[in-house]
Amino acid sequence: MSLPFWVFLIVWLVGLGSTFLPVVPATLIIFAGAATAALLDGFQWGADGLFLLVFLLLTVLAMVVDNAASAWGARKYGGSRQAMWGALAGGIVGGLLLPPLGLFLGPPAGAFLAELLLVRRPVNEALASTWGTVVGLFTGLGAKFALHLLLGAYGLWHFWPR
Repeated sequence: MSLPFWVFLIVWLVGLGSTFLPVVPATLIIFAGAATAALLDGFQWGADGLFLLVFLLLTVLAMVVDNAASAWGARKYGGSRQAMWGALAGGIVGGLLLPPLGLFLGPPAGAFLAELLLVRRPVNEALASTWGTVVGLFTGLGAKFALHLLLGAYGLWHFWPR
């Protein structure tokens, strides 16, 4: 096995293991491993450029899915547009104020407060969209993990010695 293969494998495993740790940018770690391995492999614009472009698109997709899932969940369970934005804002504020716990508590709290204070829905309806935010949060985490597995398979295939 070549050095680029081992570098990618090790960094991908670290990123994959970090998927469930909110303060660790696991998706970016995996991308950095792919870019480093491509450089160690004697970067060639044709093969490696296309590989990194596809890898970058999958990386962005993983990040978007992860960040939008809570908002989607709030909307899916009857939440308003304000609850959707509240979930997004709650994730950002929670992540800044109480890392790593705030990244899990912020989106549901943001959706709940938006429904209660901005839309003026009753508590039971606000709790329904809050539950949707929790469902979306864990759905996003599962989707991000699946995309990390896909990124790993794609990277291992690319760096496998031929």
